[in-house]
Amino acid sequence: MKTLKELMAEKKSVFGIFAKTNDPMFIEVMGKAGIDFVIIDCEHGPNSPREVLPLVLAAKASNLQTVVRVGSSSVIEIQRMLDIGISGIQVPQVQTEEDARGVVKSAKFAPLGMRGVCCNVRAADYSLKKRQEYFSGQNRDVAVIVQIEGKEGFDNLDSMMNVEGIDIFFIGPNDLAQSLGCPDVNHKKVQDTVNDIIGKCREKGKHVGIYADNVQSALQYKAMGVGYVSCSTDVGIFARSCAEMAKEFGSPS
Repeated sequence: MKTLKELMAEKKSVFGIFAKTNDPMFIEVMGKAGIDFVIIDCEHGPNSPREVLPLVLAAKASNLQTVVRVGSSSVIEIQRMLDIGISGIQVPQVQTEEDARGVVKSAKFAPLGMRGVCCNVRAADYSLKKRQEYFSGQNRDVAVIVQIEGKEGFDNLDSMMNVEGIDIFFIGPNDLAQSLGCPDVNHKKVQDTVNDIIGKCREKGKHVGIYADNVQSALQYKAMGVGYVSCSTDVGIFARSCAEMAKEFGSPS
């Protein structure tokens, strides 16, 4: 199975969904439907490491890349999720160069960082991988994704792009809109800032990601060169489909 970084290099733009539930069947469905990656949400979702593990196993079985969005940049929280054996770690509210360096330090083994070492974990095949193979493989293969979702993060983007070890700068439009004092993501000020972030990242040769509410917006971002596009959530897709069916059934025939 390719890594997320290899898949991005091959396809140029990959497509995913946020998972709020902790049901492995939802994850398996995404993989079988041809979705590239899932972001298991531990910031705005009810998932703990114990609940994430079966989701990762279901993703592996259906050829789906697994990214975990942690709730914070906590060293322990990042470490526990990486030990499960995932494709990428996504960290919210990264605002400064110091924040970015802290994420890399927590996510990478020496000499690139100081991630806590334990070889009796799933990421190391429960001690069956050779130590150096485990360390180098994790440093090489696991994507480190930081979320730019505040005015401060936007203002410090240039310095953060100088931090080695970050693979994707992910735009969170909803929090960005709030930070900019705008009512919604479609406000011109928000869209101009989003365009600026995409432009800066592409100019520096950095991968950029974003959240889109719908496929139409996702396609627009893909056309702009965004390589990591997350569209909606599992529960949102399910809720809207249920509402549409209920409305259709209740309409006069």
